[in-house]
Amino acid sequence: MSTSAPHARRQTPMWRVATASCVGTTIEFYDFFIYGTAAALVFPKVFFPALGATAGTVASFATFAVAFVARPLGAVLFGHYGDRIGRKRTLISTLLLMGISTMLIGLLPDAATIGVAAPILLVVLRFAQGLAVGGEWAGAALLTAEYAPPNKRGLYGIFPQLGPAFAFALSSATFLVTGLVLGDGDEAFLSYGWRIPFLVSIVLVAVGFYIRTTIEETPAFRAVQQTPASGPRVPFLEVLRAQPREVFLAAGSLTMLFAFFYMGTAYLTSYGTNPQGAGLSRPVVLGIGIGASVFFAVAIAVSGIVSDRFGRRRVIMTSCTAGVAWALVLFPLLDTGTAVAFAIGLTVTLIIFAVSYGPAGSFVPELFVTRHRYTGAGLGYNLAGVLGGAVPPLLAPGLAASFGSVAIGGLLAVTAVLSLACTYALRETSRSDLGREDEVGGAQAAATA
Repeated sequence: MSTSAPHARRQTPMWRVATASCVGTTIEFYDFFIYGTAAALVFPKVFFPALGATAGTVASFATFAVAFVARPLGAVLFGHYGDRIGRKRTLISTLLLMGISTMLIGLLPDAATIGVAAPILLVVLRFAQGLAVGGEWAGAALLTAEYAPPNKRGLYGIFPQLGPAFAFALSSATFLVTGLVLGDGDEAFLSYGWRIPFLVSIVLVAVGFYIRTTIEETPAFRAVQQTPASGPRVPFLEVLRAQPREVFLAAGSLTMLFAFFYMGTAYLTSYGTNPQGAGLSRPVVLGIGIGASVFFAVAIAVSGIVSDRFGRRRVIMTSCTAGVAWALVLFPLLDTGTAVAFAIGLTVTLIIFAVSYGPAGSFVPELFVTRHRYTGAGLGYNLAGVLGGAVPPLLAPGLAASFGSVAIGGLLAVTAVLSLACTYALRETSRSDLGREDEVGGAQAAATA
């Protein structure tokens, strides 16, 4: 059946698709990252004051990890609707869920006011954030992957990937400006200053909502809707039956990038300001984070573009190999306690992550066929979030206390080895035709390619 007529009737310009994917992920990851920054700087004192400094930090990062547990569930939930009713409407839903949850965190009373209910409500709202992000990334990546020409999919695939870099800079800047305006003391910042970034996010969500309503559904999804079998009844079951290998290998392939990124953006923020860590001031650590984001964004763009020429696997495997070596020298460098060492450590960690992350925006969607691409890509990506994003920051404080900071580097090196092996086991996808895969063999053809 020809689908050229529907495609020709309404085709969103590629620049608008790229903008919608980038702005949307920037907003959602801004909401996600301000929580990570607050978990490092604020929540141990505001929501877990009775536990003391070390236990309070562990409890705070445990709430941070809750979202990673929710992310695979979000991938299944929103993937189902993304594969059944479309990418666009599902992405609008994830944006609203994230925005409302983030705003409510900013309004949440502290433990001194409502007692144990405060951390319980914090966990519930954090879980909702995790559900939203679990459905966000795959949909944003699919927007560009399913619109872009095959030979430029790596190029356009960088736009949703740039969102986290912009969001990290924006969240660090928001906390930095808030702290500077309120002064050097902690009282005003801990009382109400930390809430400002959470409340401001609702304005950004309104902007993202407007932009996402201006785009049309992707050509690949519309083509599937024109076929007699308009979509899988249960995409989650179908992707596990047709392409389980791709789901789990994709999760392993992305584990290192999650570990490096969230250790860099969340744990290292705590480590940098901790007197038992780098012992730097909050403005210095946040300022370094803003500067590191520039290199982070450039590395994402370059690696995504280069992957169109040299292949996704080769670029990602290069990042994993560098990650093994860097993980072992990172914390000895940080333990020197200087701002320069912290800046180098954070920047290089984020660059290594970015070299994997740039191609991932095209690599993971290319592994799956249209009928269950949203679910498959989201599930693989968010399972990696549990392995790499939740576990290392949660284990890091205890490892550092028991064995020294070098043990954290060893943990990161293990994630890099895992990702290297899983990426090697996957097929190269840079020359694939996303629409043709559905026409010539469906899920089974892609699973055995």
